[in-house]
Amino acid sequence: MSERNKGILYIILAALCFSLMSLFVRLSGDIPAIQKSFFRNLVALAFAAIILRKEKIPFRAGKGNTIYLLLRAGFGTLGIFCNFYAIDHLALSDANMLNKLSPFFAIIFSYFLLKERAAFYQIMCVIVAFIGTLFILRPGFDSLVTFPAFIGLLGGLGAGIAYTMVRILSGRGVKGPFIVFFFSTFSCLAALPYCIFHYTPMKPWQLGCLLLAGLAASGGQFSITAAYSHAPAKEISVYDYTQIIFSSLWGILFLGEFPDWISITGYLIIFAASLSMFLIRRKNERVN
Repeated sequence: MSERNKGILYIILAALCFSLMSLFVRLSGDIPAIQKSFFRNLVALAFAAIILRKEKIPFRAGKGNTIYLLLRAGFGTLGIFCNFYAIDHLALSDANMLNKLSPFFAIIFSYFLLKERAAFYQIMCVIVAFIGTLFILRPGFDSLVTFPAFIGLLGGLGAGIAYTMVRILSGRGVKGPFIVFFFSTFSCLAALPYCIFHYTPMKPWQLGCLLLAGLAASGGQFSITAAYSHAPAKEISVYDYTQIIFSSLWGILFLGEFPDWISITGYLIIFAASLSMFLIRRKNERVN
């Protein structure tokens, strides 16, 4: 198997794992999103700590990196809180598609924070993606749908800023496992006061669902790391959108959710924008 095909296989596996994380979060029942995120991140924290210890990576940020780690953790925590809220109040496929807007937000914030100029085709793809988002947000049509969708959009925004910070940290030599460890620790500490003072009792099966969500998320993190170690993002990133297919399937099989034509239209527009950006970038790099 070629390196590119290995990369594709791993990124599809990551999409499967993250879709299962969303399913287990929903199946855990009527528990606050912040409490759900605490137990999900607790599992990720344990995995990251084991990797740091096994690979003998030092538990320190390095000079000048703390501010970027705090920004990555803060906006990443906002992103996951919003994403879990959206998962609880929207169709799984809607919530996951809104979270997949993070690459488009990353382009916007890379311009402001990293001074990276966006090409004309990237700007057009961002505009088209946000047009597709309106089909999911449905402003003025159904306020009960719009508010959770807006929170899901905020989740994608938070993730986009967080990924921009990851790029900065990676460029400054900070190891991936330490970034995950710092983020997971920060998220758990941020959620801890709420869990102490507003804890919702859970049944064993609910706790099991949240631990499985954490396990699936950890599997997704490992798989996506393996994917990008075998092939560059420009070759395989578009396959990450298979998560929407998996999420739609789980929604139909386990939750009785059938996306309507308006949402599906939004999916297709956002996917078309992502695919266009992927193909144009690859063509430009071949020419150059």
